[in-house]
Amino acid sequence: MKSVSRPVWSPDLNNGHYKNPIIHADYSDPDVIRVGTDYFMVASSFNMSPSLPILHSKDLVNWTLINHVSQTLPYEKYNDPRHGEGVWAPSIRYHDGVFWVVFGMPDEGIFMSRTKDPFGEWSPLHLMKEVKGWIDPCPFWDDDGEAYLVHAFAKSRIGFKSKLQICKMSPDGLSLLDEGKMVFDGTLDHPTIEGPKMYKRNGYYYIFAPAGGVATGWQTILRSKNIYGPYEDKIVLHQGNTAINGPHQGGWVETDLGESWFIHFQDKDAYGRITHLQPMKWEQDWPQIGVGEEDIKEPVLECKKPRTSVTQNQIQVPETSDNFDEPELGLQWQWRANVKKEWYELIDEKLRLYAHKRSAKTLYDTPQIVTQKFPALTFTATTAITFTPKHEKITAGLFIGGFSYGGLKLKKTDDGFEVVQYKGQHTDDETTESEQVVGELQADTVYLRVHVDEHAACHFSFSDDNETFHKVKDVIEVTKGQWIGAIVGLFCINDAESESDDYADVNWFNIE
Repeated sequence: MKSVSRPVWSPDLNNGHYKNPIIHADYSDPDVIRVGTDYFMVASSFNMSPSLPILHSKDLVNWTLINHVSQTLPYEKYNDPRHGEGVWAPSIRYHDGVFWVVFGMPDEGIFMSRTKDPFGEWSPLHLMKEVKGWIDPCPFWDDDGEAYLVHAFAKSRIGFKSKLQICKMSPDGLSLLDEGKMVFDGTLDHPTIEGPKMYKRNGYYYIFAPAGGVATGWQTILRSKNIYGPYEDKIVLHQGNTAINGPHQGGWVETDLGESWFIHFQDKDAYGRITHLQPMKWEQDWPQIGVGEEDIKEPVLECKKPRTSVTQNQIQVPETSDNFDEPELGLQWQWRANVKKEWYELIDEKLRLYAHKRSAKTLYDTPQIVTQKFPALTFTATTAITFTPKHEKITAGLFIGGFSYGGLKLKKTDDGFEVVQYKGQHTDDETTESEQVVGELQADTVYLRVHVDEHAACHFSFSDDNETFHKVKDVIEVTKGQWIGAIVGLFCINDAESESDDYADVNWFNIE
């Protein structure tokens, strides 16, 4: 069995400092809370399942993936890939002994799930309000017991954007009690203001909200003595002279020793919206996020770690490599649509992918591809696949990419396999694929490899002994997908006219 390698990206410098990003993976639109000495983060998951990843840390630097709120999304249309739809910009809160995750689905409405144990089972997704175009919700419980929800709007669904609204919410989080009141219009000074997170401090209501767009924007702070405003606004963080674009959309958290920190994302194209941590302090009841001499601060690349009462001595990062020796599929794996149990099985320390028929004509729209996020700027992924299909219409292989994608797949021949490199490109109007035979192998177990360089260019190779790898000449430059970074994945697909009982056994998957 292949041993699992060391992490390909670690922010902890082991000298009391850390480097950004704290997670070099596509955990976009992060929100964060502290409960006791534990920190919890949630992120967007769009059309992927399981949905709504929950991450945990003891020091805000070392994070592990511990759970997902839901295994599937509650609509049949998500049984097929609905690229860019689904879960947008969730929030996480802890109130009255309960953890809450609230999120918007731009075509369906505002949803909630809750639990007393974030490591355990979350309640079924509950529709708080059926509505189109309301996004990025955040609940807030005031000191007097009244509850509210602030949210933004998606122009693509409702016809306008750049405005924030507050609704009354039932304290149990089950429903919204009115149609809301607009509290801020950012059309002129903060276009595309969205992703609001609400807090209260020293008598002020604060709304932390990104504006200016995913890749080019800034972090805005709104404050008022009245929850419905009027709100003052101030830009507190922007790219400035740094290479960290779009430094916004995230959450403020205080350590148990009283320090303030801000978690946000940076848009990094094929690598997705990666997670950064900024020091934060308060001056005259305005937060200052990042560093610098100017009034608007800039993000840091390296900083002293947060002061917490718990010392974290062990490097921890979200899992990537997998020997498939656990009873459940690793949390790092997601499917491109609502997962079906018949797609796979964990058996004899292998991931068995069953060759079910697909209705999609291209891999871009094929749901039964098991995937994970790009974990670092550069990395090499290698997998061992044992495959004995009955005919050439049953294929298995390696997938990588987004709108622009590619990989290697295996096709049966009389003597073994043809190794086929395929390329795909999705535009608004169509998806095209091409393929070429790049080699032949005669072993039942083959090894497929992709090396991703710092420009997201993918260099492929293959082997029949895991020692001598044959390089493929053509390099494929992959791109991000719809609101997500590129992914790397595995598949076994039936393109025959009839059903098949064929399968591919993935013996291990290793990232280094």
